[in-house]
Amino acid sequence: MSPHPLWRRTLAEFLGAGMLVTVVVGSGIAAQRLSADVGLQLLENALATAMGLGVLIVLLASVSGAHFNPVVSLAIAVLEHRSPKRMPMRELAAYIPAQIAGGIGGAALANAMFDVPTTLSTTDRATPATFLAEVVATAGLVLVITGLIRVGQSIAVIATAVGCYIGAAYWFTSSTSFANPAVTIGRVFTDTFAGIAPASVLPFLIAQVVGAGIAVGAAVALFPHPRPLDGRS
Repeated sequence: MSPHPLWRRTLAEFLGAGMLVTVVVGSGIAAQRLSADVGLQLLENALATAMGLGVLIVLLASVSGAHFNPVVSLAIAVLEHRSPKRMPMRELAAYIPAQIAGGIGGAALANAMFDVPTTLSTTDRATPATFLAEVVATAGLVLVITGLIRVGQSIAVIATAVGCYIGAAYWFTSSTSFANPAVTIGRVFTDTFAGIAPASVLPFLIAQVVGAGIAVGAAVALFPHPRPLDGRS
């Protein structure tokens, strides 16, 4: 259990998810304005997201655990349900809305910083290939997080690994690795490089839940004896 009160932990999740989406959307807008090549735009977006996510995890992990992601929170709650330090349902019920609200606010903030209107995206992304890609991307992300937690790795190691994974998954998945329902919903509210049309959201969310479920099973199979997290940063 975190020593911080629930309101502070929830605020950290709101801010973390919000700033993550701000980084994703803002760097996408900047990439479009600075580069004509789509591949270079994606590289710029991926690097900014990977670095920003790592920083946010190191900054806020000691407050809330730095989930910033509803399926990560769900996975941790499931894996720790028998632990004395399990995540209470009231915490889960607070985290998930805060993460989603943060994601929407983060997209609006990025739009405002670049003087772009906050409107619904028109970029359709849902195809059978991107559905599979989101299953893979989310399963990998959740397994990296839960696996490293279960072997007791430090916050610094987890932050580095998660940032590196997301940076790589931008490139090896056809969906560019949303892997996060809060980010997915937030990106609806920007019709820019990072946007996703509302009609594509539900398939992405289903894929992310499926991927998280696969990761939970894999974490139990691969790391059956969890150790205390090394809180050193």
